[in-house]
Amino acid sequence: MRSGEAKAKTERLEARVPASVKAVLAKAAAIQGQSLTDFVVGSAADAARRVIREMDVLELSERDQIAFVEAVSKPAAPNRALRAAAGRYRAKRV
Repeated sequence: MRSGEAKAKTERLEARVPASVKAVLAKAAAIQGQSLTDFVVGSAADAARRVIREMDVLELSERDQIAFVEAVSKPAAPNRALRAAAGRYRAKRV
């Protein structure tokens, strides 16, 4: 657990796993010098943070980065369809 998390209010989380999975988790916990609970909770929390970070961070290729910067720094002039859409939007706001 990270510092500060141990002092926070705890909640119970249960999971049923095959004996073979529990054995692997217990072995990994022992190798790390952690209790099974601490290992499972820490690993699950790390995995959850990684999944969330992957959804929050957009990684672009170098070519896509260049295209993005050019589009933002040198936007194209609004075409007829965009000007019409902006006009409809302004008309609805009044």
